[in-house]
Amino acid sequence: MRWALVKVCLAVTAMVVIAFAVPLGLVIREMAGDRAFSDAERQAAMIAPTLSITTDREELTRAVLSTEPGDRGRLAVHVPGEGGPLDIGTRRATPKDVATVRKAGRASITEVTGGFALLQPTALGTGDIAVVEVFVPEGEVSHGVATAWLMLAGVGLALIVGSVAVADRLGVRMVQPAQRLAGAAQDLGEGRLGTRVPEEGPTELRSAAVAFNSMADQVVQLLANERELAADLSHRLRTPLTVLRLNAASLGEGPAAEQTRAAVQQLEHEVDTIIRTAREQRPQPQGGQTGAGCDASEVIRERMGFWSALAEDEGREVRLAGVDRTVRIPVARPELAAALDALLGNVFRHTPEGTAFSVDVHHSGDAVIVLVSDAGPGISDPKAALARGASGRDAASGSVGSTGLGLDIVRRVAESTGGDLRIGRSVLGGTEVRIWIGLYGSRPERGRRGHGRRVGRRTGRQRRKEPRTTTGSGAQH
Repeated sequence: MRWALVKVCLAVTAMVVIAFAVPLGLVIREMAGDRAFSDAERQAAMIAPTLSITTDREELTRAVLSTEPGDRGRLAVHVPGEGGPLDIGTRRATPKDVATVRKAGRASITEVTGGFALLQPTALGTGDIAVVEVFVPEGEVSHGVATAWLMLAGVGLALIVGSVAVADRLGVRMVQPAQRLAGAAQDLGEGRLGTRVPEEGPTELRSAAVAFNSMADQVVQLLANERELAADLSHRLRTPLTVLRLNAASLGEGPAAEQTRAAVQQLEHEVDTIIRTAREQRPQPQGGQTGAGCDASEVIRERMGFWSALAEDEGREVRLAGVDRTVRIPVARPELAAALDALLGNVFRHTPEGTAFSVDVHHSGDAVIVLVSDAGPGISDPKAALARGASGRDAASGSVGSTGLGLDIVRRVAESTGGDLRIGRSVLGGTEVRIWIGLYGSRPERGRRGHGRRVGRRTGRQRRKEPRTTTGSGAQH
C-alpha cells in the first residue's frame, strides 16, 4: 500500500510537471526571441532621423558607424537611387528580401547565415522607401533559454522528489498504524494479552485502535474474572478438603472411618477433576503478560495466617520472614494465593504432623524469590515432581490420582513472569521449593539462579539462630 501510494503520487506529479514545464519552456524561448528582435527594432529606429534628412553616402556612413550595431557590423542601410541601390554597412539579407520589404512597406525577419536579419522599411525625405537591416545573431535569440530550461528542470525534479517524500511519509503514517493493528491482533490471538495498539494515525485507524484496545481490555478482564473464579474454587474447596482429610485420618479404624476416608478421597477426586477442566478450558497468557499485579508480602501474610491455625492444631513450627515491606510483583493476587495454597497444601499432605516449615521472601532487584521449606522427608526425584503435571502422578509419593495442579500451578505462575520453579534440599532437612518471579519479564540467568539459591541457604542458616516468633500475620499461634 505504501509503495502503491508513492507510485501514484510520482505519476501524478510527473504529469503535472510536464504539463506546466513544457509550455512554460516554449514561452520562455518565444520571449527570448521577442526580446532580441525588439532590441533590433529599437536599433533600426536610431538611424531613421538621419534617413529622413539626407541620403548622402558619407553622412549615412558616419551615422551608421556611430551606432552600436553599426560599429559591430550588424547594421546596414539600403537606399534606392536612380543609378542603383545604395548599400551602406554590412549586408546579409538578399536583394530579393530587401525588395520585398520595400514593396510591402512592413518589417520582416528573414533567416541568414549565423542568425536572423530584421528588415525595417523607413520613409525618405524624397518619398522613397529605404530598408534598414539589423543582424541578430542566433545566440541572442536563444540567450538565457538553456539556463531557464535547466531551472525549470531542477524545479520540476525538486517537486517530484518532494512529492515522493511527502507521499512516503503519508504512506508510512497510514501503513504503520495498520501494520501495528494487524500485528497486535495476531499477538492477541496467540495469547499475549498485554498487547495494545498506540492510538495514532488517520481518524479511521485511531478509531480501530481504540476499539481494539477496548476489546483487549475486556478480554483481559474476562480472563481475570475466570482466573479469580478458579482460584476461589480452589481456596474454598481444596483447602477445607485437606482439613477434612486430615481429620478423617484421625478417626481410627473401622468401617465407618474407612467409608469416611473413601468419601473424602472421592470428593477430592471430583474437585480435582472440576479444577483441571476449568484450567484446560481457558487460554494462558504468554510473554509474561499477567494483566495485574499484587503485593507479595500482603498475600503471603494473609495465606500464612490461614494455614497457621491448622499448623497449630498439628503441632507444626511455622516461620515467616521477608514480608515486613511491600514487594510488588507482576502476578495477579488470586494466582499467587493459589500457588501458595498449592505448596502449603503439599506440606500438610506429604509430611508427618509436627513437621516444621517456613516461607521466606527475598528481593534481588530484578526478581522476587519465594522459598517454601519444610523439615519433612524431602522429594527423592525433583525432576519427576516438576513433570507430574504432564504425567498425572505424584512424584513425591508415587501415588496415582494427582491432578498435576500443585507444582504445575506454581510453575505456570513463575514462568508467566519470565521466572522459574526449582526444587532442592532445604536447610531444615526436607524439601525447598524456590519460586523465581521476574519483575521485568526477563528469564533469570544461571549466575543469578545460583545467587538466589545461596541467599536462600544463608537465610536458612540464619533462621536457626532466630527465636521461634515470626513476623506478620503468620506468627506461631
